Amino acid sequence: MTKKIIILVLLSLMLVMLLSGCIPGDGKATENRPANFLWGIWHGWIAPVSLVVSLFNRSIRIYEAVNTGWWYDFGFYLAIIGGFGGLSLFRHKRNSTNRN
Repeated sequence: MTKKIIILVLLSLMLVMLLSGCIPGDGKATENRPANFLWGIWHGWIAPVSLVVSLFNRSIRIYEAVNTGWWYDFGFYLAIIGGFGGLSLFRHKRNSTNRN
């Protein structure tokens, strides 16, 4: 049982490291290559990871400041809403037995 827990922890740490590879504020977006729509989607999906990392590293942000503008914003909010809030739109409530 403990071997499964160790493997699960290691896989979780590897996933966090993978997700934080292209985190906002890491210096990959420049004035010549600003973050675009697809980067906005990615940054929206990894926003929770970015939030935790930003607590320990002041240069990391949740939102990339060097971006293309409206298209980056659209991708970011599309991922935030679709990744977190969109799931609740498709949840079905349990039908309780009718007591009529």
